Amino acid sequence: MFKRIFTALGKFYRYLDTVNRIKATEMLVFELNELENIFTIHLFGSFVGLPAPPMAMAIELLPYMEDELRLMISRADLAKDATATVMDMLRVD
Repeated sequence: MFKRIFTALGKFYRYLDTVNRIKATEMLVFELNELENIFTIHLFGSFVGLPAPPMAMAIELLPYMEDELRLMISRADLAKDATATVMDMLRVD
């Protein structure tokens, strides 16, 4: 009887561990995406009226920033709210 209880508790804790790891991974991916967006806005801030680094630096990094620029343009089109995304990930109702 105790063996079944300990087995069930072990399965329960492994399940909790898996859920927490998945949520932590989702949060890290979200944070990485937001940091890439912030870097893109800092680098190409002149497009939105913010002070920007020297244009020579932005031009040198342009080939590496192709995906981020596409994402920034699509986000501008969709006007997605970052706070709502965070609340959705945290399952806040």
